[in-house]
Amino acid sequence: MFIFGLLVYMKPYYILLLLISFPFFLRAQSPLNSKNTYKIIYSRLANGKPLDDQQAVVVIACAQQNLISTTSVLANKAKYPFEQTIVVKPSNNLFQIADLSPGNQISTEDPTAIGKQNFEISQETKVILGYTCKKAITVVNSNKIELWFTTDAGLKAAPTALGQNLGLVLEQVRNGNTMLKASKIESIKNQKLINVAAQSNASTDALTYKDLLWKSRFTTLSIFKNETINFVAKPESNDSIFRYAGGTVIARKVKFPDYSTPPTAFVDLTEQSNGDAYDRTGSVFIIPTDKKISLLDALKGSVKELPVYDNGNGTQYQGVVATADYNPVIELMRFFTPFGVGKYNDLKLKDKNWADQVYYRQDISDLYPVLNGKEMWVAVFVGNYDKGGHKVSLNITMHKDGRATDKKETILPIFNSTNVMEMAGQEYGTMFSSDKGLEVTFSLSKDLKNAKLRYITTGHGGWGGGDEFVPKENTIWLDGKIVTAFTPWRQDCGSYRLSNPASGNFESGLSSSDLSRSNWCPGTVTNPNLINLGDLEAGSHTVKVTIPLGKREGSSFSAWNVSGILIGTE
Repeated sequence: MFIFGLLVYMKPYYILLLLISFPFFLRAQSPLNSKNTYKIIYSRLANGKPLDDQQAVVVIACAQQNLISTTSVLANKAKYPFEQTIVVKPSNNLFQIADLSPGNQISTEDPTAIGKQNFEISQETKVILGYTCKKAITVVNSNKIELWFTTDAGLKAAPTALGQNLGLVLEQVRNGNTMLKASKIESIKNQKLINVAAQSNASTDALTYKDLLWKSRFTTLSIFKNETINFVAKPESNDSIFRYAGGTVIARKVKFPDYSTPPTAFVDLTEQSNGDAYDRTGSVFIIPTDKKISLLDALKGSVKELPVYDNGNGTQYQGVVATADYNPVIELMRFFTPFGVGKYNDLKLKDKNWADQVYYRQDISDLYPVLNGKEMWVAVFVGNYDKGGHKVSLNITMHKDGRATDKKETILPIFNSTNVMEMAGQEYGTMFSSDKGLEVTFSLSKDLKNAKLRYITTGHGGWGGGDEFVPKENTIWLDGKIVTAFTPWRQDCGSYRLSNPASGNFESGLSSSDLSRSNWCPGTVTNPNLINLGDLEAGSHTVKVTIPLGKREGSSFSAWNVSGILIGTE
């Protein structure tokens, strides 16, 4: 009424000016009632575009505490695990609560986290939801965080733990492109406070809390734990872990989870010496048992159980290529042990702090369809003739954020020349001494689209003229035509010196583990090459691998461990 009474005494042009300005008077918001409880909804945006509203952040704020949650959690529609944060006022004690699965809740408490936050307050301002906001800037783990907050609301709250003591944070921007922005503030009634004291039974320290929450986000299959792979006359198996080939192969039957959408999957392996001081070939593989003959038959019996590949060079190679009755092993990961990590860490060098063990991790998502929902034999091989050998632990993890596909995927093992039964008499991969090299014909019952050959290759022959130390071109042929040719070579082996305490040192000042090699280094994984083969029609096809194998020198000889798996969609 005051404003309208004033208009009677004002000149026309002042009236016009006031009416133009009137909307700005209305934009200013009054302080919120400190006795009420408020619900503040923050939308998620990336590069200015809104994200899934089911994950919008919701803050329930009052004078006693702030609850930071999401729309899906509050609607009881969240997928496990999920996390919520509670700020107890006025102490600013921070509680984090995580529901890992139904009935499995953990929490942790940090009374100092909010008080330790530091901000640079800018003179820049802007209006959000009618409130004039200032900008506070901080850096978290190299990320620039901008918080737009107001002190006019009479309420302190924020969409994350950051800025709880600044005022009411209405916008949070990370690195200029990811944003949480308040879209609505509304008063709510009958909101009960969360009894944080009731969380004491589930309370744990911050590090354990983070670890349990992280591990609950994926599935872990523990295959082997601190198992010895060594050479003994009579290896001993038990009810679940079987030892073959003089103890250099361990195997176990594993049931893999069934996913409607293929997950992102990894092989995780740790290794340390238990006596063997040398760099050795290692392989994690699956033993197919879907045909009449399998490697398992040979492991239980003799390499004579395996079909023989003969390329005319006078040597017979057991279990190398696919036949109508046999599939070679499916190699998940090729790895190489370092020189004696763990066992030989007492070999001191100045400024060298040796690793306790080596950790290998390989993405095997492209092969998971052959494992999905099935019970399969998983095995690890480390070639060695040492009584102490090596100790290994193996996990396979599956993460639900895999690629969606509605296509049926084909995974077909074609060849594998890695002699995983080396200590039981399986021949080395020397077939490349012949121009025919390694050649295998396979048959497709249906057309295959976007076919790829998952190809792993490493050269061996550990003397100056051996193929381990001499670059050699690998040529891949399909149906008589060259698909690709490349020279696999690693020049970064010196990066892994701290995993190689027993590595030989030469007069030149070099260490053996520093030397470049044919696609491997002591203490590393060898990555697969994905070779495009195009679309393949149903029927027979022939893949061939040729490598100019180095000649023998006395008792020394070269060999190549190559594995090939055909991957495509029908």
